Amino acid sequence: MRIVYVVGGLLTPNGMSSVLSSKINYLAEHTDYELYMILTEKAGQEWFYKVNPKVKWVNFDINFDELDIMPLYKKVFFYRIKLRKYRKMFTDYLMEVRPDITVSTVRREINFINDIQDGSKKIGEIHFNRFNYRDFSKKWLPDSVNCFIARKWMDSLIKQLKRLDKFVVLSDEDFQNWPELTNKIVIPNFLSYFPDFHSTCENKQVIAVGRYTWVKGFDLLLQAWKKVYDKHPDWTLNIFGSGERDNYVRQAQELGIAEVVNCNPATSNIYEKYRESSIFAFSSRFEGFGLVLAEAMSTGVPAVSFASPCGPLAIISDKEDGILVEKENVEKFAEAFCYLIENPSIRKEYGQNAIAKAKQFSQDKIMKKWIDLFQSFS
Repeated sequence: MRIVYVVGGLLTPNGMSSVLSSKINYLAEHTDYELYMILTEKAGQEWFYKVNPKVKWVNFDINFDELDIMPLYKKVFFYRIKLRKYRKMFTDYLMEVRPDITVSTVRREINFINDIQDGSKKIGEIHFNRFNYRDFSKKWLPDSVNCFIARKWMDSLIKQLKRLDKFVVLSDEDFQNWPELTNKIVIPNFLSYFPDFHSTCENKQVIAVGRYTWVKGFDLLLQAWKKVYDKHPDWTLNIFGSGERDNYVRQAQELGIAEVVNCNPATSNIYEKYRESSIFAFSSRFEGFGLVLAEAMSTGVPAVSFASPCGPLAIISDKEDGILVEKENVEKFAEAFCYLIENPSIRKEYGQNAIAKAKQFSQDKIMKKWIDLFQSFS
């Protein structure tokens, strides 16, 4: 069986690239599939993620990322040029390889992948939840115009998703968000690594992991931590992630908690950082899945999490292996941290339960679902 994966990019650390590279590597090591990978990012740079040498790959070197720094009028013009080039190169590649299955990450290629007559089954796997995907919000446009554009954009996506042979979402919660589709299936993300060590849940440290962006809600976390600090000034919050940290460093200073909040860059030994921690903080406003929750839980660290769409509800059992809080409720968020801080026996009990829960997301279990899906087309 020949399978082509559309990965996009492997240059920088992010959840989607991590999952896709791990998935491809697993298939390379455990099956006899012929695997191909399509990249579109700027060529000639070292990848952050390693890929099994059995995998054949091509980089179209289109570099959509450079559009991000262009003014709108330029962005629209050059996007059309890049998309036209992408479509031609993509089509030519599939017609040459003639795969049995092509897997799209439901990005730009979804606009034309169903029209390519290469004979392959088309699978789409989305790494975002519906209600935060293809959202359109420009401050300089009226809300009515933003809503109109977003609706038209989503209608266009739905038409293409209906044409796929299978559409894969990450959670039962998001499964319900696509009532128009009959070709959908749930396959969650997986943990590619399970540590043989666990946290004691005794260190006075809380950890958060993610990009320094508005979506990850670290501003809300810091507001909550101010309330935790007032009661438990001997506990420390450590944040690890890529991106611009200055705004959060400044916020911690303004809140008077800079001495107990560390905004760290991303680290390659994150599991060691989990082991040094006693609680995991998950403050995202929304997610596709939230795999870092399962990562932390695999080390025996219970989580305090907003019940944000669409991931935490699929991973945490409230008051069994962590605590779920109404999304963006800073007051309740702080109270949940204080509860686990003040009840070490419950903290440790939740941590032990978290280890068992994380095993539901083992790589072998989840990849069996993918292999079964692929085999259903043979």
